[in-house]
Amino acid sequence: MASIRLCAGALVVSKKKAAPKRVKHARETPSFELQEVEALRAEIERMRSAAGPPRWNADPDEVRRSVLKLVLTLVEFVRQLLERQAIRRMEGGTMTDAETEAVGLALMRLEETIRELAAQFGLEPGDLNLDLGPIGKLV
Repeated sequence: MASIRLCAGALVVSKKKAAPKRVKHARETPSFELQEVEALRAEIERMRSAAGPPRWNADPDEVRRSVLKLVLTLVEFVRQLLERQAIRRMEGGTMTDAETEAVGLALMRLEETIRELAAQFGLEPGDLNLDLGPIGKLV
């Protein structure tokens, strides 16, 4: 009998010493084997979900769209950072009303431009996303 374990993406097969054989009845279900199969299934599922976010598509036909998606995602990330900083400054009273209006208008136009460019290439706002680890997703 061999056991199978998955360790960080590698498949390891190790042989166990043969246990003394016993006579099985036709109706007897080997529960330890069922538990091993279920544990293996759970481990494979965990590894599949931990595979990480999808990678950049380097398909020559999709390079322009992929690069635009990457650039727009980064610009959207910076836009959100600037928006949060502007809100903090506004709430802290370090901006005049005119500065607040100008920054708000500029950020709205930037967001509109990002959405227009994304639409030209068939990208949805949800496509412009980053997985920021423990912080969560960008969008």
